[in-house]
Order: sequence, then C-alpha cells, then structure tokens
Amino acid sequence: GYTAGLYTLGCKVSQYETESIAESLAGLGFTILPFDERCDLYVINTCTVTAEADRKSRQFIRRALAQNPSAAVIVTGCYSQINPALVREIPGISYLCGTAGKSRIAEEGLRLVRAHAAGETVEAVASVGDVTHELYEETPIERSPRTRAYVKIEDGCDCACTYCIISRARGNVRSRDSRAIIEELNRLARGGVREAVLVGIETASYGRDLGDYRLAELLCDVERYCDVERIRLGSLTPSLFTENFVSKIADLKKLTPHFHISMQSASDPVLRAMKRRYNVGMAERGLSLLREAIPGVMFTGDFICGFPGETESDAIRTEDFVRRVRFLDTHVFSYSKRQGTPAATMPDQVPEATKKSRSESLIRLSREIRDGLLAERARSGAPLEVLFEDRHGKYMRGHSSEYIEVLVESECDELSGRILRVMPSSVERGAIVGELL
Repeated sequence: GYTAGLYTLGCKVSQYETESIAESLAGLGFTILPFDERCDLYVINTCTVTAEADRKSRQFIRRALAQNPSAAVIVTGCYSQINPALVREIPGISYLCGTAGKSRIAEEGLRLVRAHAAGETVEAVASVGDVTHELYEETPIERSPRTRAYVKIEDGCDCACTYCIISRARGNVRSRDSRAIIEELNRLARGGVREAVLVGIETASYGRDLGDYRLAELLCDVERYCDVERIRLGSLTPSLFTENFVSKIADLKKLTPHFHISMQSASDPVLRAMKRRYNVGMAERGLSLLREAIPGVMFTGDFICGFPGETESDAIRTEDFVRRVRFLDTHVFSYSKRQGTPAATMPDQVPEATKKSRSESLIRLSREIRDGLLAERARSGAPLEVLFEDRHGKYMRGHSSEYIEVLVESECDELSGRILRVMPSSVERGAIVGELL
C-alpha cells in the first residue's frame, strides 16, 4: 500500500478540508503518516492570510520535496489560488490546485503514486481556475478522531476588507445544503463526537445565497434534528447579532454560550478604513443583546493592532472596548501588509515598533481581564459542564460550554470524550482547576 503525509496551514476551514482529503485517501488504501515521515504522497494545504503564511507554505512544500524527492507532491489551498505561478516555480510539484477541486485530490494522488511506482514520467498539472462563482463543493468527513470536530457549513466571502486577500482566494459566499450538514453532524455523533464547531470563511453569511434560510434557521434545525450534544460557532462578525437573530437562538439548548467575535478594531475611523460592515455602537448593542438573552455568555475576539492610520487614541478606544466587553480571551495580531490589498498602499503606515507595543499592551490587558473573569467564576461556586479532551501532565483537560479551559487532577484517561460536572476551586495559568462532582 501507499503512504501519505498531509500538512495544513491556516484556518479551521482548511483543517476540515485536509481531514476530508485524508479520509478520502485512506478510503483509497493509503496509510496516513505524520507529515515529517518519508511518504509516497504529500499534500500541502496552503494559506495566504499574511506574508508569513506564504513563506511557511513555500517552506512546507520544500520540506516535503526534501523528505522524499521521488514522492508525488500536491499543493492546494489559498496560497496556490492567489500565486499559482510562484508555486509552479518550485521544482518537483506534481499537481497544483487552488481552493476549488479539493474533492478530486485523493483520486489525483492515487493516479500520481501509481505512475511514479510504474516509473512513468509525470507531467506537472496545474488546475487553478477562477473561483468567483463556484458552487459549494462537498468535502464531507465521515468520522473524527477527536471529541470536538469542525464541520464546514460555508465557503467564500463577500466582504472586501481592505487588509484581506481571502475573498479573492475563496470566491463568493456559497452555503452548504442544510441536509448535508445535519447528516454529517449525526454521522460524527454516532462516531463519538460530542461537540461540533460550525465553521466557514464567513460563517455569519451562511444562507445569504439561500433566500430566507440563514444561520439562525440552520441552528434551529440542528437543535431539532441533530444528536451532537454541543454546537459551537466559528468566528462571527458583530453585525450578525440583531434582535431578530438573538431572539431566534436565545433558547437553543445545544448552542454553547460562547461567541468568537471577529472585531479587529474598536475605533470607528479604523473600522471604516478597513471597510468592515459595522461600527462600535452596533457591536456593543449586539453583544448586549446576547448578554441579556443568554445568562453567563462569554466572548472571545480577534483584533488587529497598528492598521494604517491607527492613532494612539484609536488604540486606546480598542482597549477600552475590550475592558467594557470583558473578553474571556483575545487573538491579537499586528497588522501585516498583504500585497494586492488596498491597505498595503495606504498612507500613514504604523511603524513596526508601535505595532508591537500596542499588541503587547492589548495582550497584557486581555490576560488581566481573563484572570479576573476566571477568578470570579471559580468563586461563584457554580459547577461547570466540561467536555474532557486530553491529558495535560497530571491533569485531564477540557473546556466548559463557555469555552473556559478546565483542569482536573486525575489518573483516569477514560475521562476523555465525556461531559462531566466540575466544581471550580482555583485558577492556574489561564485555566480553572476543579474537582469532579
């Protein structure tokens, strides 16, 4: 039999797609090995969200070629969609496709390794077309080795944010058929998945191409027809949280009381320059609606520091917002120039040192807020519902429904995959330590 190694750069959607490719390869008789072993076939699913992602994508393509120069190497994903000519310059790649055609990769892989094994010369094939008006491409997964699985519900993005190239790499918003989503969730539940994270390139836009059937309707159907116990949502834009949306989802039992907000900045002038489709007031109102409707709800968020034109007072506004909302955790990025985006040529680019100090300041603040929230939660005496995932030294580790990391001292690995009640006792390094009830 043949062997394959796969590597994913980038987002949860890409991780999901790679899992689907790995499953298809296994179905064709491949043994899936760790990427750093010598394999007959390598698949690199690339990312182009930053210049650093481009660099890493090239690095892993070269690493595969170095590990086994006679292997078949397939490159797919956002970097190869945006820069196919640059990827083709790397000698030794057998097959190249962009963000479409991932459902055919396993078949291509088998064709290539058979040709290699027979000593045939294989012509390098590049299959990168325009993805602007693609249809949704099914790349389902049958099972997941983990208790928490990603399930892709949407591809593409209609936002043209000035710092981002992903709408060009992924094309228009196209939503997955709800029946396919529900079937997949039930299949995963039968295989032992307890929590599914619904992900997309622009998750909040699910259903924009389906008429009146939007994300809220999907969540209601998932509640009604699905066996997965917990449903979590991937990154969301704050404009989603209207009164209409919040009233539809407020009473859903399976939806976790945790929302990850793709906020980026809390200064209106910066949001306008970014071409984000909301302002700070809209975001505050949306998060307040969620707080009123869902007791104990927690927020995590994404922020970009040092966007072109960002002033000291803009940065302070963002910190004030983070303080007011009290995010459980934030992902903080320094703005990175992306060739081919409007922001790369904007005036008033912020110096690297300033970006760095603003990022560090926001990270420090976020940690203080997180520690405060966790201390309050530990003192509250209310138990946490924890899905246990893996071992962390002497602890078993998991996450509560609000996405608080929880540690319980235990010798028992059988806790993995179980949802159990934990009484919180103390806080250590960004996690709550507790005891099983």
